[in-house]
Amino acid sequence: MLVLGRSQVEGLLEMDALIDALAVAMADLSAGRASAPDRVAALVPERQGLLAAMPGYVPSAPVLMSKLVSLFPRNAGTALPTHQAVIMVFDPDTGEPTALLDGTAITAARTAACSALSARLLAREDATVLAVLGTGAQARSHAHAISRVRPIRQIRVAGRDSAKAAALAGELSDALEADVRAAPTYAAALDGADIAAATTHCLEPVVRRPWLTPGVHVTSVGYNPDGREIDDATIAQALVCVESRQAALAPFPAGSNDLLLPIRDGLITADHVHAELGELLAGTKSGRTSPGQITLYKSVGVAVQDAAAAALVVAAARERMVGEEITLG
Repeated sequence: MLVLGRSQVEGLLEMDALIDALAVAMADLSAGRASAPDRVAALVPERQGLLAAMPGYVPSAPVLMSKLVSLFPRNAGTALPTHQAVIMVFDPDTGEPTALLDGTAITAARTAACSALSARLLAREDATVLAVLGTGAQARSHAHAISRVRPIRQIRVAGRDSAKAAALAGELSDALEADVRAAPTYAAALDGADIAAATTHCLEPVVRRPWLTPGVHVTSVGYNPDGREIDDATIAQALVCVESRQAALAPFPAGSNDLLLPIRDGLITADHVHAELGELLAGTKSGRTSPGQITLYKSVGVAVQDAAAAALVVAAARERMVGEEITLG
């Protein structure tokens, strides 16, 4: 069995290839060719944490795997990330375990890559200003990924901690060919932004309709069981797209409060979810219909994303002879 650590996974996973691989995986999921059952989670209420299991099978890859991922938001500001994960890969022909990968790097990369895929499908072609809401690993990876699919010239970073926002802005300025600056508030970051990437653990919405410019594309990947990232008015007025209706509208802890709460309150119905990314890719659902339309991609994370990323990592590792081989039993 092949074992790969975090730095090895990071070195093997190439963002452009991952975005393209996710397009195939999302199309497979919407067409019913891939399998990704609802995730289940064990809750750790005294730490506001959880441990989720996410199995997935993508026959076109071909890859069969399961991810175990923990979400411990109190790790924010410490040396430990809020999301930590491992991925086990199995032979899809025999069920034999074939690889064990660090899943933390894959989670960060595939989440941002799918947001970038949504921007490729829904954001205006001339989008140049990106607002990044949040200062953690997802904020960093989203800035890199979205810059791959649109001609981003300016990035505004905003977070609860202004020092962290300034630090991330400085780091991104050194890494990307864009004017990167820290914004004093979420509203300031969003003012005039063409794309907004929400990557927070906030209780109260960080994306509010009065702060948005017509034509913006919003991506939202934040998860807080007690809160939400997007306000009701934005949800109600936006063209809403998801990875999977089944996943996004599933009961807690699998689904999205950003959608479930306005449905519960009667502000929208489940039919307000316009499309899955795979339906946009297949052409069975339309995307943006006007330059001024607000589009929203709400992500909850689905296992086929991890499967597509794991397949790329394992193939690259085998080709480059990276990693350690161990024997079980």
